[in-house]
Amino acid sequence: MFKPLFVFIGTRYTRAKRRNHFVSFISLTSMIGLALGVLVMILVLSVMNGFDHEMRSRVLGMVPHATVESPTPISDWHALAAKAQSNPQVLAVAPYSQMQGLLSNEGKVQKVLINAIDPAEEGKVSIIGNFFRQGDLQALKPGEFGMVLGDSAAQKLGVSLGDKITFVAPEVTVTPAGMFPRIKRFTVVGIFHVGAGEVDGHLALAHVQDLARLQRWKPDQVQGIRLKLADLFQAPQIAWQLAQTLGESEGDFYARDWTRTHGNLYQAIRMEKAMIGLLLLLIVAVAAFNIISTLVMVVNDKKGDIAILRTLGATPGQIMAIFMVQGTVIGVFGTVIGALLGIFAALNISSAIAGLERLLGIKFLNADVYFIDYLPSQLMLADVVQVCGAALVLSFFATLYPAWRAARTQPAEALRYE
Repeated sequence: MFKPLFVFIGTRYTRAKRRNHFVSFISLTSMIGLALGVLVMILVLSVMNGFDHEMRSRVLGMVPHATVESPTPISDWHALAAKAQSNPQVLAVAPYSQMQGLLSNEGKVQKVLINAIDPAEEGKVSIIGNFFRQGDLQALKPGEFGMVLGDSAAQKLGVSLGDKITFVAPEVTVTPAGMFPRIKRFTVVGIFHVGAGEVDGHLALAHVQDLARLQRWKPDQVQGIRLKLADLFQAPQIAWQLAQTLGESEGDFYARDWTRTHGNLYQAIRMEKAMIGLLLLLIVAVAAFNIISTLVMVVNDKKGDIAILRTLGATPGQIMAIFMVQGTVIGVFGTVIGALLGIFAALNISSAIAGLERLLGIKFLNADVYFIDYLPSQLMLADVVQVCGAALVLSFFATLYPAWRAARTQPAEALRYE
């Protein structure tokens, strides 16, 4: 098969055993360095994508995208839900109430946020039903005062399915004998594990009618409605518009959305991905520019060959192309090897870390510090293409200076001491 002269000689220089073994070693280390840079960059970006995905799918699948609430209990939430669903961005609506307090069992105390729900409606706006280890949402029945806990909270309190647990509300009841805290006994009817420390450790679910009784409301009264939106990034605008349009007068309703509770965490993940990507790109750049030193040494080693090629009629452009081909081949091989290893690592890092945790008996990610207790990874084709493209471009530019130096070699000067 026909090959241009500069391609034939450039690839031959890459394959051939050189007299100077140090040059071969530097060429190999340049290729390895580039491969490692690409590998690490693909792996880290995949892990950051995993955090981003888990934040969206798990944490934001548990917490409300947006809520519309009233300063006073809402009696007819069905009518309010029907008005809210007239907005095309609203996919589903469910009633809810909230109450903060303490859970106590045998001297152990845990702070908790009770989300009072309607089990028949909650599955439309939440993914909690996918993470039950014991029991299910249907075990929450009105009048029975059942409670569903995260496994972290259940472990801290030392309770399991069927156990009784005491809820202490941050309110007092005034009686002739004095003021007493509002206390209610619940039965644990379900335990879930989402993998998010904040959810598993501090969230509990109860029936909306039970919490209404505890708050001395009518059984059908709720605090507000929870919305599931088609585009969660439009939650602030949509929630505000609904709060303005649902009420007959200003101030009847107010809105909250996920950006107030978890927005800073999500923005931090996105910013960290951008900054880490930039820093890792500098590592790839350092590895790519090692090709400069490799080719400079090759040019010095091949001055005699360059002079002979020039005397045989090779143009400076062809000499320059020879060394550009050689450097590009190093860059392509390093990038391809790094990409293959990076893809393999990104696809297996989660299971590998989980196996290492089981082997060593330790947890690398603490759910009390991070919002999840496992290492996620999501490989994206766009990241692989961008990383490989950046590595190849940097490798190509790294060949220009040594190739230009080779093209300026004067045959008579190079052959003087040969």
